[in-house]
Amino acid sequence: MARSPSPFSIPAYRYYWLARFSSTIALNGMVVVIGWQVYDVARRTMPPREAALQLGLIGLAQFLPLMLLTLVTGLAADRLDRRWIARATTALELLCAIALAVMTWRDTITLPALFAVAALLGVARAFAAPALQALSPNLVPPALLPAAIATSSVAWQVGGIAGPPLGGYLYAIDPPLAYTVAAALLGVAVLMLMLIGPVPRTEVDGSRNPWAQMLEGLSYLRRNRLVLGAISLDLFAVLLGGATAMLPIYARDILHVGSDGLGHLRAAPAVGAVIVAFWLSRYPLRSNVGFKLLVAVAIFGTGTIVFGLSQNTSMPMATALGALGLLGAADMVSVYVRQTLIQLYTPDAMRGRVGAVSSLFISGSNELGEAESGFLAAAVGPVVAVVAGGIGTIVVAILWAKLFPEILRARTFDPPRSFEDVPRA
Repeated sequence: MARSPSPFSIPAYRYYWLARFSSTIALNGMVVVIGWQVYDVARRTMPPREAALQLGLIGLAQFLPLMLLTLVTGLAADRLDRRWIARATTALELLCAIALAVMTWRDTITLPALFAVAALLGVARAFAAPALQALSPNLVPPALLPAAIATSSVAWQVGGIAGPPLGGYLYAIDPPLAYTVAAALLGVAVLMLMLIGPVPRTEVDGSRNPWAQMLEGLSYLRRNRLVLGAISLDLFAVLLGGATAMLPIYARDILHVGSDGLGHLRAAPAVGAVIVAFWLSRYPLRSNVGFKLLVAVAIFGTGTIVFGLSQNTSMPMATALGALGLLGAADMVSVYVRQTLIQLYTPDAMRGRVGAVSSLFISGSNELGEAESGFLAAAVGPVVAVVAGGIGTIVVAILWAKLFPEILRARTFDPPRSFEDVPRA
């Protein structure tokens, strides 16, 4: 493969980037609409706190498949063709989007149907995430790996934050339209993945005990303090600071802005993150990247607290939007730094298994965070749940600076000369 000044000059990487971008927009748009429908359907027959509990349960339905399948999906990404894993799982997500569009159009959507589709999406994401994460470094020469990781992270993050407001706005225009557009985007993703030809990768010894190989990912993380610290930081910080899980409640019962307002609230983190994404593409971080990761997490917690208290200000909606914009900007910095460090400090033969554990932690900070936020909101109310979560996020950033000094010692994105040089316990 000829050396190129940009990963986008490589056709396979362009296909990969477009597939990841379009599928991330689609899936995150579906998640916000599913959350709205779960709460809306539940509120027809339940009081607010019981309906909030349903939001927690829907997050749990998406998280459990990932938790149960992590070891299997990681080994699959290291032993099987990563392209076909990504193709098959994206096709399953496409079928889920079509099913939701049809049920919404026919007005036959029910809580059991929403929970069933959420569980299927959880299975698909359990297999797709480690395969896609591990595929990216196989598409570019080593010299372009840092740039490929950065641009891939931007695709994931910008797609992840653009999808929810798009889903909210489309649902406000016409409920089935949100799922129809998601299905179209997933169709594009399947097509792009089919265009990626064979790629070189490190082979895993197929004669060894598969159970031992599954556990190697966990063992590697235990030894590699930098990667473990970066992954666990996201888990505990976002697990506590799950303000976005409360947006349907804030839109309907606290700020009283309805589904249109929900779209605005979901768009606010996207605005902050897109601004930062463009800034990072022009002025990439070059020094003290670990310290900046911790600061970004603390700012994320601060934005969460301000959002939680927004109803008590003179301009509640404006305050909420500003706080969410700050939250999204900080999250973009966190994802950019964390994913780059994880990929650079993990050998290719381990990327599927480490990626599966990383996906478990990311999902834990999202779906399980939604469950935690929903359960806490049902117990003490949504405002207290959001503010307490923001405070907890700041505490986690401070603790991780003490527990994982390797993060503070991560000065640049320069990859290790060998994987014996990575920080170990």
